[in-house]
Amino acid sequence: MEGRSLSAATINLHLSAIRRLADESAESGWLTPELAIGIRRVQGVKRLGRKSGNWLSQDQAQELVNAASKTDLRGWRDGAIVGLLLGCGLRRSEVVGLTLDQVQTRDGRWVIVDLIGKGRRLRTVPVPSWSKQLLGAWLQRSGVNEGRVFRRISKQGKRQEGGVTANVVWYAVKRCASQAGIANLAPHDLRRYAESRTMPNRSEGRSFGVELVTNAVH
Repeated sequence: MEGRSLSAATINLHLSAIRRLADESAESGWLTPELAIGIRRVQGVKRLGRKSGNWLSQDQAQELVNAASKTDLRGWRDGAIVGLLLGCGLRRSEVVGLTLDQVQTRDGRWVIVDLIGKGRRLRTVPVPSWSKQLLGAWLQRSGVNEGRVFRRISKQGKRQEGGVTANVVWYAVKRCASQAGIANLAPHDLRRYAESRTMPNRSEGRSFGVELVTNAVH
């Protein structure tokens, strides 16, 4: 596409369509999850000019995960929410509406199925192992075994049956960002990190978040 002198924006638009097609093909069984993940990791073309928003480095992303409290339910919930935003690129509305039966295994890989995004389009998203570990830690400690994944927590620190709102996701990111010393961070910045193809589980020889989760869970 670069050889055809297409602009960076046009090339990235085509790549986005290819990634969506790969996700849908994997969901239908036409592609293996491994191949779909590989396609989703293809780097976009850098655009000249100033970037808008807050662009996280991989070290900052790791610090954000580390910052979630491991002493109470709210902290475990924050960690799981941040893990899905960073690892899967979910939107706030998708985190809020996520149900336990959407978290499934396909060909030995964890995925989130039937996510309803913009335009009511359904998609399936691979879940990195470290994100799944953070999610599992929340589920184990909260006792959630059906329905909405994320539940409200009372002032006394007890899990309630009602699901969370978009504001809960916002404040989860703000709490972790404050502890990590990252200013002006919004949930969409975490989605932008995931979409930048600098995926946490991508780097060779470095298991993003695994040591943290292993120490926390066991």
